[in-house]
Amino acid sequence: MGELPIAAVDRIIRKGGGERVSENAARVLAEYLEEKGMKIAQQARVFANHAKRKTITAQDIRLVVKEL
Repeated sequence: MGELPIAAVDRIIRKGGGERVSENAARVLAEYLEEKGMKIAQQARVFANHAKRKTITAQDIRLVVKEL
């Protein structure tokens, strides 16, 4: 995978209260977020297909997240 920049994930952890963040911690969180993001996107695609659309909308994403 490796789509999310480690620096961005580091900032997320710091905003969450982390004072110091190891690169490995940021990498592990990035992997988890990418996995979750893929699953959300796949389910959103199902919703878009059901509505006979090719475009995934913000509403599709919100519906998936609401179900979690």
